[in-house]
Amino acid sequence: MTRDDTGAAPTTDPGTARDPVGDATLALLLEVAGTPKPGNVDRRRDVDDLRFESFLGGAVGAREGLELAASDEASVGAAFERGVAGMADRAGTNTQFGCLLLLVPLLRATVADPPAGDLGPGAVDRVTRGTTVDDAVAFYRAFEHVDVAVAGPPADAADLDVRRGSDAAPALRERGLTLRDVLAISADPDDPDRVPDRNAQEWVEGFPRTFRAVEWIRADTGPLTDRAARAFLGLLAADPDTLVAATHGSETAREASVRAGSLLDRPDAEASGIAEQAVDADEIDADAVHGADLDGAEELATAFVDEGINPGTTADLTCAALYVALRRGAEVAP
Repeated sequence: MTRDDTGAAPTTDPGTARDPVGDATLALLLEVAGTPKPGNVDRRRDVDDLRFESFLGGAVGAREGLELAASDEASVGAAFERGVAGMADRAGTNTQFGCLLLLVPLLRATVADPPAGDLGPGAVDRVTRGTTVDDAVAFYRAFEHVDVAVAGPPADAADLDVRRGSDAAPALRERGLTLRDVLAISADPDDPDRVPDRNAQEWVEGFPRTFRAVEWIRADTGPLTDRAARAFLGLLAADPDTLVAATHGSETAREASVRAGSLLDRPDAEASGIAEQAVDADEIDADAVHGADLDGAEELATAFVDEGINPGTTADLTCAALYVALRRGAEVAP
């Protein structure tokens, strides 16, 4: 029996008896197997130099880092770096960097916040608030293992550019910045037109997008891979994707969200002729997500691949939501 941080009534979660590392690995596999997730690698399509099997290899390679995250043998930052190194070694490229950035604190929260399995926003927030400068240094080292598409740092933080890797360690130590502090900079960009780093926002806000998508997935029916695809559309419609903004600009990222939003089941919006406009995140409920047009999403997937639009950060959030859903009892069995 568990009670989440919102005070909801206790429920029995069969998933809490399972190995959290196994659930995290399964979440990585389910995320890439979900289809269609427009613009992303899935079991039906590859993207540029990324192949479906690369993600399977990345999930296997990341396991040692996930195991460290679920133990007290390493800090959060060290577990993340180990996961990224293993992923890169087995996949040969960057497949799930962002997924691991979200999964590692969720795993640590799973095992660090008694009773075991009582995983909610408060638990993961305590983990991120407990990170250190050494965690930040390890996070920067992780960028030396793979190429990650990121936007440049603010003008007053050039010495904190993550692409500097270990060379940024002196600046991190001089400023006394923890890993959460570093991500807070990306979560709140100084340019109001710039799309924030959604993964960084999760770290500093208590994973609100993740936990919202968890409820979409748990209340949905059918194969978990289909539920993941529908949750992906809801997440993309709610927030412009960070990776798309970094590679194509903020305007393209916002347009991609509008296109995803048009596939949700929003009768009022369609009746009023505003289905082709940006969707307020608060307007996206479970019914809108569960009624998403997956046939239309197939067409959008083809268009996004042709245009090189890859909402990778939205895939990261989907993976995190799948992990929590598994911990709360979601099953792959029919």
